Order: sequence, then structure tokens, then C-alpha cells
Amino acid sequence: MRRSLVIALVVLLGGCYSAPDPKAAGSGGPSTLAGAPAQSFDLRRTDGRVDSLAAHRGQVVLMNLWATWCPPCREEMPALEGFARAYAGRVVVLSVDQGEAASVAAAFARERGVTFPILVDENQQYGRTYQGVGLPTTVIVGRDGHVVRGIDGAMTLEQMRAAVAPALAPPGPRAVSR
Repeated sequence: MRRSLVIALVVLLGGCYSAPDPKAAGSGGPSTLAGAPAQSFDLRRTDGRVDSLAAHRGQVVLMNLWATWCPPCREEMPALEGFARAYAGRVVVLSVDQGEAASVAAAFARERGVTFPILVDENQQYGRTYQGVGLPTTVIVGRDGHVVRGIDGAMTLEQMRAAVAPALAPPGPRAVSR
């Protein structure tokens, strides 16, 4: 029984390492949601307050879905913290822990000096909604509340900057109707 549980856990955790091939037809994942309205759920943060993606409408948001047991998520966290500090006031960073207790996510954040909000999604509502194929998954949401881009897999600081750039760009000139 114990051996079967260990094997099942290894298979389950293996999903953390895989990222889809963005060139593959029908690959699914969060990249397919670009342009769609961003779905939101009210969740408790590790500090006990309730937060949601919708609470940040009108701002550019980088939402990162992750878990403490996921090695790529752990490796990505310093870049995410660096991004949050560098883009404070321009981009809201929302970290959404998938399927763990608030105490686990809070201890992880405390040990690593994480300063951005961590929402605790014990039922993995965001992960299912944003079609995360594995963890981490990052979703960029524009000021208008629509998904700008979805990315499966760990990102570097430079990749995060490039991912938010279109959402931060000033809107183009509006057509004048006559």
C-alpha cells in the first residue's frame, strides 16, 4: 500500500515538470485563453484577508499559480520576488498556492522573504479555470480584466518583464468616427 502511494505521488508530482509545446496544435493550457475575460474567485490570503483577481481590475496583474512541493516553482520564486519589487506600483503580483494549507504557503513565503500576496486555493479553482497543464503557471491580466497571456512553466525575470510589456504599453490611438 505504502509503495503504491509513493508511486502515485511521484506520477502526480511529475506533472509539475512538464510544460506543453506551444507549437503543438490543440495543446490547450493557459495560452489558449488570451483575450478571454479573466475569471476570479474570492480566496483567503496567508495573512487572513480575502483577495481575488477581480479586486485588482484596472491594474495589470501577473498571477502565478504554484505549490511549495514543486521544484520549478521553488526555483522561480526569487525571480518572482525580484519582479514584484521592480514593478511595484505598475504591476500587481498575485501568487496563488494550489491545494495546500495556508500555514504551509505562509511558512514557505516567510523563509524566502516573499513580500507579495499569496492567495490559498485549496480547491485549485484558479488552476482548473486557467487550464494550468503543470506548475508553475503564470497568467497576465490587462487593466480591462482580460487575459493578455498565459504561460506554463517557470519563468526568468527577463521573461516576466517581456510577458507584461504588452499589458503595460499605452493604448493605441482610437479611431475617430465621423
